[in-house]
Amino acid sequence: MSTLTKQNHIGRKISRIRELRDMKQEALAQALGTSQQTISALENSETIDDDRLAEVAKALGVSVEALKNFSDEAAINYFNNFYDNSGSNGAFANGSIFTFNPLDKLMETIEENKKLYERLVQAEKDKVEFLENILKDK
Repeated sequence: MSTLTKQNHIGRKISRIRELRDMKQEALAQALGTSQQTISALENSETIDDDRLAEVAKALGVSVEALKNFSDEAAINYFNNFYDNSGSNGAFANGSIFTFNPLDKLMETIEENKKLYERLVQAEKDKVEFLENILKDK
């Protein structure tokens, strides 16, 4: 008898995903409206009907396909990719990586604001001049 786990033992996949989500059997049971013993039996089942599998997947926050295709190696590779890239431009990189100089962008914004302010001041001057002309005519 082999000590390797069968690749398509759906109950073990449910168990591993539940453990990776740091969820206890009781929590999954509550989410499914069932008992912890039922979850234990579910995790020991080699096959599960599609309707029940959809409910379990939803409770675990994964798709049915992800649950069916889950493997420990794929999960390890997934998390290793985050770790391997963390020093460069990975998911957990420290700080932002700009493709422009933030100070240049700030100065551009200041210049735009300055131009808008000058236009506003000129519009107010024109308005005052117009009103003064109206008062002179009366």
